[in-house]
Amino acid sequence: MTITIIILMVTIVLFIWGKFSPDIVALLSMMSLFLFGIITVDEALSGFSNPTVIMIASLFIIGEGLSLTGWTALAGQKFVQWAGKSVPKLLVLVTLGSGVLSGFVSNTGTVATLLPVTVSSAYTIGTLPSKLLMPVAFGSNTGGLLTLTGTPPNIIASNALQEAGLEPFSFFEFALIGVPLLLIALLYFRFIGYKLLPSKKSENQPLSIDSELHEWIKNYAIGDNLYRLRIRSMSSLIGTTIGQWDFERDYNISIVRLKRRHPKPIKGIKSFVEFPDKLTELRYHDIITVKGETENIDKFILRFHLGILPFESNQEELKEELLNQEVGMAEMIVTPKSLFLGHNLPMGYYIEQAGIQLLSASRNNKPLTDKNVAVKAGDAFIIRGTWEKIEALKNTYKNLVISGSPESLIKSLDKLTYKSYLALGTLILMILLLVFKVLPGAMAAMLCAGIMLITGCVPMAKAYKGISWISVIMIAAMIPMGIALQKTGIADIAANGLVSSLGNIHPIALLAGVFLLTSGFSQAINNSATAVLMAPIAILAASSLGISPEPFMIVVAISASTAFLTPVGTTTNAMVMAAGDYKFTDYLKVGTPLLILFLIISMIIVPVIWPF
Repeated sequence: MTITIIILMVTIVLFIWGKFSPDIVALLSMMSLFLFGIITVDEALSGFSNPTVIMIASLFIIGEGLSLTGWTALAGQKFVQWAGKSVPKLLVLVTLGSGVLSGFVSNTGTVATLLPVTVSSAYTIGTLPSKLLMPVAFGSNTGGLLTLTGTPPNIIASNALQEAGLEPFSFFEFALIGVPLLLIALLYFRFIGYKLLPSKKSENQPLSIDSELHEWIKNYAIGDNLYRLRIRSMSSLIGTTIGQWDFERDYNISIVRLKRRHPKPIKGIKSFVEFPDKLTELRYHDIITVKGETENIDKFILRFHLGILPFESNQEELKEELLNQEVGMAEMIVTPKSLFLGHNLPMGYYIEQAGIQLLSASRNNKPLTDKNVAVKAGDAFIIRGTWEKIEALKNTYKNLVISGSPESLIKSLDKLTYKSYLALGTLILMILLLVFKVLPGAMAAMLCAGIMLITGCVPMAKAYKGISWISVIMIAAMIPMGIALQKTGIADIAANGLVSSLGNIHPIALLAGVFLLTSGFSQAINNSATAVLMAPIAILAASSLGISPEPFMIVVAISASTAFLTPVGTTTNAMVMAAGDYKFTDYLKVGTPLLILFLIISMIIVPVIWPF
């Protein structure tokens, strides 16, 4: 018992210290318990086969699918559009938006999506990110209480009930307390919290595709010399392939993209050819996007009897024309040792070996307007290719520098495709499977994660990247601590201590004690680890009084998600810290009143819905 307490205290201190990653701390804790003979090998490794851990890992993939297919970015953009120029309205919308989204997408994914649009919108309407970002983080933490899968503590609390031989919580049961708490958070930030939030200007603006496009238009003139042409019925291009012509030599133009618009769709023919090559066949009514100087474009139009379509090189037009969930853009800088040096490269040209298309170039921070560029060291290019190809350039070509983060940019795209609806349908399927209890939670989540992978909503290469392995491993490695607390009798002692000191007063006093103890842990250590530690203690405390453990497990889930007082309690708090330029004391000042409100509301509502 003494050794287990020492290991537990050291584990908590290491979590608070933050010197080591939480998963490493949890693994050290697990190994220590085994080496001192407190748990067996099977008990030490039991967390890695626990349904809770499997379900949480699967949910990360499902959340990644919604982010990659544009749903979270679209929702974020809509919230900002609805706010208009009203700061209070924007505050309410981003807080509500983060809350609703995090009920179905991971808290981290929600904040990652809303963070860039919130920052840019804050500056647009004349306020500061520091006035909005903490509400986004706290809203996402609260919104996780809307559904069973909204946040890991909910799943942990529900599974703890099931393991104790009781009925687990249903999918939307958490919303009975989650909705009131989210409304309280909205009202708090609208009328009180906003006044407590600091006014700090930060230069750490996150990447978004809109802000990047704005810079590229200005620095590279990427829309210049870009035209959309339609192949008319009398054109000699119809029925030929691009390889039969030499457009680069004869007209100094490049075909950047092709859109099929034949009056009668042809089976097996894709609507878009993102990177036309020599084998691409040209058909009647096709729309080709070409890059070339105006004089050459005019000659091309006359020679092949083409029609010209309106095209403005503004941000929205370029985003619509050149970007989607499969195809992206990035900034590439050529180093002195690059193989590109000395080559004369035409803009709009597709380099098959690298899998990228060169759109525009800049030298010494000035756009190069020539169609052909003789590459020099230090030249910068805007490239276009599949997101996978762009990311691969970082590892394949050591003498090229890819600026920015392609993975962050793709998640800020709000353009929906057929995969977007597949991803949404998969989420709805999972909810239905859980609501009607067709499959156990872990199996339902695994099935839907598999659908996300099979349909390509989440590419296989991104599947493992989309899972927060630190969180998954930490939860799996902390489950043995819960076993050790029960085996050694520490959980009984803690439960009896709560019962003897508070239980004899009133069950609500005991409930408040569980809330405060769990919330105290959650300010310093991960909310999942907190829930794992407190779940067995709460169940034993309720059982010793002969009352229902349901209200106590709901309170464990709620209070584990109330890490409002520190930036280290949750990943979301840490994510907004730099962008909002927050200090440790800012969290304490803004979070304390909200935590007190959550405690009061929980003590009023929980015993009514889940009676003792």
